[in-house]
Amino acid sequence: MKSIKPVIISGREVHPIIEGGKGVAVSNGRSAGAFAAAGCVGTFSGVNADSYDDQGNPIPQVYKSKTRKERFEELIAYAIEGGIAQARIAHEGSNGNGRIHMNTLWEAGGTERVIHGVLEGAKGLVHGVTCGAGMPYKMAEIAAQYNVYYYPIVSSMRAFRALWKRSYSKHAGLLGGVVYEDPWKAGGHNGLSNAERHDEPQDPFPRVAEIRKFMNSVGLNDVPVIMAGGVWYLRDWDEWLYNPEIGPVAFQFGSRPLLTQESPIPDSWKKRLLNLKEGDITLNKYSPTGFYSSQLNNDFLKELGARAGRQVAYSRKPTDELTGEVKVGARGRSIFVPADKVADVEGWIAAGYTEAMRTPDDTMIFVAPERAQKILADQAACMGCLSACAFSNWADNEENTTGRLADPRSFCIQKTLQDIAHGGSVEDNLAFAGHNAFKFADDPLFQSGHEGKFPTVAELIDQILTGN
Repeated sequence: MKSIKPVIISGREVHPIIEGGKGVAVSNGRSAGAFAAAGCVGTFSGVNADSYDDQGNPIPQVYKSKTRKERFEELIAYAIEGGIAQARIAHEGSNGNGRIHMNTLWEAGGTERVIHGVLEGAKGLVHGVTCGAGMPYKMAEIAAQYNVYYYPIVSSMRAFRALWKRSYSKHAGLLGGVVYEDPWKAGGHNGLSNAERHDEPQDPFPRVAEIRKFMNSVGLNDVPVIMAGGVWYLRDWDEWLYNPEIGPVAFQFGSRPLLTQESPIPDSWKKRLLNLKEGDITLNKYSPTGFYSSQLNNDFLKELGARAGRQVAYSRKPTDELTGEVKVGARGRSIFVPADKVADVEGWIAAGYTEAMRTPDDTMIFVAPERAQKILADQAACMGCLSACAFSNWADNEENTTGRLADPRSFCIQKTLQDIAHGGSVEDNLAFAGHNAFKFADDPLFQSGHEGKFPTVAELIDQILTGN
């Protein structure tokens, strides 16, 4: 394998290794500081980051206001306070080495305000801002105001070209790198376009080479591309190193750092990751964001699949296609469904799925009464964590609504991610991970994890630099 040489990232020479930013308290200041201390780039999440009380305990993000708009303001206040806290912890842990980045999601609720708040409150502590989940046109302008580098996350050349032409060309000097996130291998939300099939993964090399070709055409020859998603051993990427088709390159590690001593995720989650099999991480489209996402195929995901499976097209009056009459609800109101679906619907009701809930797509799903109550309660408690949410119909606009019916086939993403990050059940919550996470089971570095002895970030970095 070729030697691993340093690259310039955010104005400093570092190892070409970047901690992948994982939201809601999963990439925090402690893990980011350890990456930076090892001469790499540490990344803390600016999404629902933890802040702490005087004893150092995480402050629960409890929402006390009665309206969604007021809770939205609470959400932003929590995020800014938490982001500043994590930046300070990361800075202290870095010992002045490496670089510290903040990861943000453009389509999260109030992201622009959160970035301003953290960068203002933690001046000089954050060297770069990574931003994905959407098209963050304003990121260059914001970065310029604070003289920090910015790193857009894209999944195609077309996306980066649009960002460059509309905005980034005006602030080219602070473009620290372009993150290519493989939409078929990365954990969390993925940037698959409508023209791409989720079940037909593509080789990342030609896609990244296409990005590099465009970058070179506009004078970005020395700006690194950061490969994210599917990165485990650097030996697997040997052909990328010092290849003129790829140019300067760094590699983002998202899943592997989860099982380090500095990783804040609970031990129950760490132990579950140690025992994954290939195929346990799947792509699905239940997220309230509308994006595909990669997550553990646990009881939580299976319940969502079963919920969506008990679904049928319906109308209040018979139509040419909807002729089968079914009585639903406590009042026995009639709905009309396809004739060949009547038996299915009656079977669901007989099995206890008696509550019929409308979706935005002129369908109805059938759930148990306790599930219906939970869905309605979660929708009512919405705090606006997304710029537009399919589950609650919240939107960060003048009307504060998407204008569509809230979708009961989804879930409250902020609630479940907060729960799993702070000790909640791994089976009953959303558990993001990259598709290569099954490699934990055979990676020699993590075998002592079965006895609770996980490697440090420094030990992980040493191992990565060997190519293994």
